[in-house]
Amino acid sequence: MADDHPADEHHADEHHADDHHLDATGLKCPLPVLKARKLVKGLAPGAVLRVEATDPGAPADFEAFCAAQNCALLETSEADGVYTIRLRKG
Repeated sequence: MADDHPADEHHADEHHADDHHLDATGLKCPLPVLKARKLVKGLAPGAVLRVEATDPGAPADFEAFCAAQNCALLETSEADGVYTIRLRKG
């Protein structure tokens, strides 16, 4: 199978290799969610999106986003002011 998203950034650290990545650091509400919504529309059901954001409201914003968009919120964590949110498209 060919990779349908060759431009996606993948990191070889603690993140899952199959995650799609959105770097929303430096963006303020509502931009992280708006960019994620656009990206999620193009993903296949079951695909995982990992978002990195610095907006302190991002975890709550993505909780609401997942409820409204039929996505599963898999993880929310914070390290050094960067919030990592992982969600799975329903």
